[in-house]
Parts: sequence; C-alpha cells; structure tokens
Amino acid sequence: MPSEGRCWETLQALRSSDKGRLSYNRDWLLRGEDVLEECMSLPKLSAYSGWVVDHVLPHRQENSPPSDTSTSFGSTSAKDQPSFVPVSPIRNPAFSPASPTTSGETKSKHESQNMEYMLLQSSRGVKVEGCIRMYELVHRMKGIEGLRQWQEEQERKVRALSETASEQLKRFDERKELKQHKEFQDLREIMEKSTREALGHQEKLKAEHRHRAKILNLKLREAEQQRLKQVEQERIQKEEGQIRLRNLYVLQEEMLHLNQQLDSSSHHKDLLKIDLSAFRTRGNQLCSLISGIIRASSENDLPTAEDQAMAERALQEMRNLFTNLQQEVTRAYEDKRRQDEEEAQGKQQESQAQQRPEAHKESTALSQDPGGKQNEGLQVKVQDSTMQWYQQLQDASSQCVLAFEGLTSSKDTQTKKIKMDLQKAATIPVSQISTIAGSKLKEIFDKIHSLLSGKPVQSAGHSVSVMLNPQGLDFVQYKLAEKFVKQGEEEVASHHEAAFPIAVVASGIWELHPRVGDLILAHLHKKCPYSVPFYPPFKEGMALEDYQRLLGYQVKDSKVEQQDNFLKRMSGMIRLYAAIIQLQWPYGSRQGIHPHGLNHGWRWLAQILNMEPLSDVTATLLFDFLEVCGNALMKQYQVQFWKMILLIKEDYFPRIEAITSSGQMGSFIRLKQFLEKCLQRKEIPLPKGFLTSSFWRS
Repeated sequence: MPSEGRCWETLQALRSSDKGRLSYNRDWLLRGEDVLEECMSLPKLSAYSGWVVDHVLPHRQENSPPSDTSTSFGSTSAKDQPSFVPVSPIRNPAFSPASPTTSGETKSKHESQNMEYMLLQSSRGVKVEGCIRMYELVHRMKGIEGLRQWQEEQERKVRALSETASEQLKRFDERKELKQHKEFQDLREIMEKSTREALGHQEKLKAEHRHRAKILNLKLREAEQQRLKQVEQERIQKEEGQIRLRNLYVLQEEMLHLNQQLDSSSHHKDLLKIDLSAFRTRGNQLCSLISGIIRASSENDLPTAEDQAMAERALQEMRNLFTNLQQEVTRAYEDKRRQDEEEAQGKQQESQAQQRPEAHKESTALSQDPGGKQNEGLQVKVQDSTMQWYQQLQDASSQCVLAFEGLTSSKDTQTKKIKMDLQKAATIPVSQISTIAGSKLKEIFDKIHSLLSGKPVQSAGHSVSVMLNPQGLDFVQYKLAEKFVKQGEEEVASHHEAAFPIAVVASGIWELHPRVGDLILAHLHKKCPYSVPFYPPFKEGMALEDYQRLLGYQVKDSKVEQQDNFLKRMSGMIRLYAAIIQLQWPYGSRQGIHPHGLNHGWRWLAQILNMEPLSDVTATLLFDFLEVCGNALMKQYQVQFWKMILLIKEDYFPRIEAITSSGQMGSFIRLKQFLEKCLQRKEIPLPKGFLTSSFWRS
C-alpha cells in the first residue's frame, strides 16, 4: 500500500535528519557552551512531520490497540528502532515476498498481511515520533532552565563586579583626593618657603641698597665738594683770565699807539734820507702778533698766563723798537743839523717846522656796537630815525587801504565776488605753506608771484586776476602781507618749524615785489611793536583798552587776553621776522641783495639792548630771536656777536632779573640757560626746522 511505503520512508527521513543523528548523553550538561547553543536555537521538525500528523495520527485514533499491547509494542519498537528501519514495499520492491506476476490469491493474501503490518507500523511510528517530541521538549525545557540559571548567575556576577568596581572607584577617588591634597600642601609649603626666601633676599637687597646709598651719598658729597672746588677754581681762573684779557687790551692799546707813532715817523724818511721800513715792518708784525694772541684767547675762552707773558714781551720789544727808532731819528737829525748850520736862518726855521711831528689823526667814530661799554641808564624811547621809519611804513599801509577803499565798500554783487575771489587767491596759498617738499613750495611761490604780476591764476575752480579791478593789485598786496603776518601770529606760534618755509616764500615775494615787504613790516610793527623795537607810551586821556591794543594785546568785550597767549603770539611773529632776515628765495633768476637782511637783525638786537627791558616780554623775544637767527648772526659778525652775547650775560641779565617777579622767571631762566650753553659750546646751534639743501631737492 502506498501509505505503508510512505511510513517507512518517513522513518528513514527522520533517521537521516539532524534530530535523528543526535546522540543523547546523560552527561550533556558537562559539555557547557555547545549544549547551551543547542538549547538557545529554535527546535525544527523534519520535512515528514507534517505528513505524519496528517496521515498517521488519524489512523492511530481509529485503530487504537489496547493499552497494554500498545505499551508493550511501543516499548519493543523503541528498543528495536536502532536496529530495524522498515522500507516501503512500493519504494523498495526488493523487500516484497513475491513478484507482481503471482496469482490473485497470493496477491490478496499478501495485501491483507501488508495492511495489517502497515497498521502496526503506523502506530509504532507515531509512538516513535511522540517519544522524539517528548525528548525534544524535555531537552528544550532543561536547556531553558539551564540558560535561566546561567543568566541569573551572570547577573549576580555582574552585580558583584559592579559593586566591586564602584567600591574601587570610591577608593580611587579617595586616593586621588588625598594625593591632590598632599600635592597642594607640598606646593603651599614650597610657596611659603619661596616667599620666606624672597623676603629674606629682599631684606638683604634693601640692606645692600642702604649700604650702597650711604656710599653713593658720600661719593656725591665728595663730588659736590669737588665740583664746588672746581667751580671756585674756574671762577678764580675766569677772573684771572678776564684780568689778563683786560691787560691784553691795555697792552694792545699801547702797542697800537706805539705803532701809530712809528707810522707817523715815516715822513722822516724823506727829510732825513734814512730807511725806516724795517722799524715799521717789525712794528706791524708785533701788532699782528698781539692781535693773534687776543683773537686766539677769544676763541679759546680766556687768555693764559703764557699769552700775557708773550704779549708783554712783544710790547717790550715794541718799546725797544720805538726807542731805537727815536735814537735813529735823533742821530739823523743831529747829522742833518750839522749839515744845515751853514744854511740861512730862514731855511733852518723851515726845516725845524718840517721836523715837528704831525698831529695824530683822531679815530673815526665806531658804528653802533653793543659790545662796547654800556651806559648806566638805558633808553626808554626808540631812536628818532627808527621812529621815522616806523611812521613811514604805517603811512604807506594807510595809503594802501585808501587805495582799495572803493573795492571793499562797493555794494555791487560782481565787485563783491571779485573781492572775495582775490582775497581767496591771495590768502589760500599762504595758508597751504608748511614743512612740505621744496617742489610744492615752489608751486605756491609761483602762484603768488603770478597773481601779483597780473597773470590769471586758478582759485576755487575758476580763473582770477588782479586786472579784473583797478584796485585789485593794492587789495591783493595788502591782504597777502596781512596773511603772512597772521601766519606768524598763529601757525608759527604753535609750530616753530613752520617759520622757515613761510619766511622763505615771504622773502622771495619781498625781493620781487618790494611793496609787499613794506606792508609786511607795517602789519608786523602794528601787531607786534616790539619788532621795531618800540614801546608805545601811555598818553594822557587814552583809554586803558586802547593802550593795551597799542602794546599788542587782543581786547574783546573789555577782556584782555591772557599773558601766556599774548607772549605766544609775539613769539611767533618775532620768529617769523628772524627767519625772514636770514633766508633768501633760492630759485630766483638772479641772486641779488636781500631786501631786508641780517643787518636789520643786528640793528634790532642792538636797539633792544639799548632800551630798558620789559618784564617777561624782553626775555621771551630775545630767546626766540637768538634761537632762530643766532647762528646766522654768529657767522656774519663773529667776534662782535660774541661780545654782544657777553654783554647780554654780564650787563643785561641783571637788569632783566631786577624787574622780573618770581612768577615770571620762566622766560628769563630759559634765555639764561640757552646763552650759557651756547657760550660753553662756543656755538649757536642751527634752529630746528632750518631749510637745508636736502629740503629743496625733495
């Protein structure tokens, strides 16, 4: 039957399946992981399990044998299963007892036997299958139980390990905290130790410093004593040197007097027929010698004793020379007298008349020399010639104002526009002058020169010319001069270096347009009367504000400007004036004489020293003037300049100091230190911002 064959086939398949090949061992728990892996994997039925459930179990329920028989058979079948595996007669025809060609009886008999056998075999297979399922179930339950126990054990171990790790972490944190605390304590001890050592070192340094300070104070006292001793020695040497210098001057005066007598004896050469050239030559040499001694002593501060001794020897030789000359002349006269005894009395009288010495010529009056002896009382008023010059400049300025009055007072819109354009064209270029390159300065100069020459210039984007109005040139000249002085009053007062570029342009314009220079002086004298120099007197009936304006102060709403601001403005204008007199425009086609050169600066300095000083004003102006053009005056006048400086130091300083209060000593001290430094170095330094050749090449 087909079902019987399939039963055997199913059993054979179960046997050859993975479950059928399992070996069951009582010691399976000892194997460990392999067993656990099998338990954890899901159980699988063979490919024939479904067929058994569908075909075998229904037959088992219908033809269920008695319980005892089934039990015995099941046990027997279970025992015999490993040694017997039936095969279906359909799939395995070799197991059938007879061939298919047998007779019908035999065939029916065999069929009944096979049916019975199949029924028997089906119940047995079901039991086997059930046993397998029960075994697998038991095996699975045991695996699950073992897995659960293993998981619980692992959880216990994990909890134990976690608790152990937590405790160890706590101990680690405690050790770490203890270590940090210990390190902090060690560090604090080290810092305290270092602090104690530093304090000790500091105390040691303080002690050494105190000791060195004591030594230094002793050395300073010794140095101060030495300095005082040296100063005293220098003072004594200076006094002795001044005495020797005065003696040298006396010797030189006598020497010159003797030399003059030698020269006056030159007429004896023709009268007496004798040669006196050797006496005159030697006399001139001796005069040159003593002049060289005095000049060298002036350059080297003061003469030495050797210089005085040499001068005395030269004077003694000059005396001997003059004595010899007199003796020679006397002998010549005696010889001539003996020769002329026989001549007539008239000729003898004429000869005697010729023998009388000629009258000495008086020396010409010296030009004004401040280095000379100063009178006890100085002037208060300016010289008449200077005052006339001042008044002429002011009159010229007033006439210029009257010349363009119609331009300034016109109500015509076009005329007003021309006036504004001309004023901008004149003042803006001057405002642009600063310590810029020489090429830019030349552009500004050319623009101003072109405007004054009547050429059109560009200003504010359009062309401007003085030819647009008949009074345009007078107006431009006046405003240009006014702007130059205002630049000194404002720009130079704040930035001293700006005096030189402004001055060189003003000097060049002055040389080409002299009227502008006169107007510059007029504006300068009006705003700063000390540049004349001129001290305006107070007249009866004059308001105090008007007098203050004459002195140069700015008065607004009955309030006079502060003294510091007043001195600052005066200083700026004097610096500009001092720069103008020493600078000349370098790009001119012809280098003529300076229109207002250093001789005017020398005149100003001489006149200011011949006038009584003013408190705080005179010292300030002298310092500014000498700082700007002192170097140029030194090169120009040399010895005479240094005589003037000595005069200021020895005679003029006491006068300034006598009228200066304690709160106004700043300008006086500044001037005094400046001159003392210059006398010590024997040189007036170049002023800061002086225009060198590199400036014009830039």
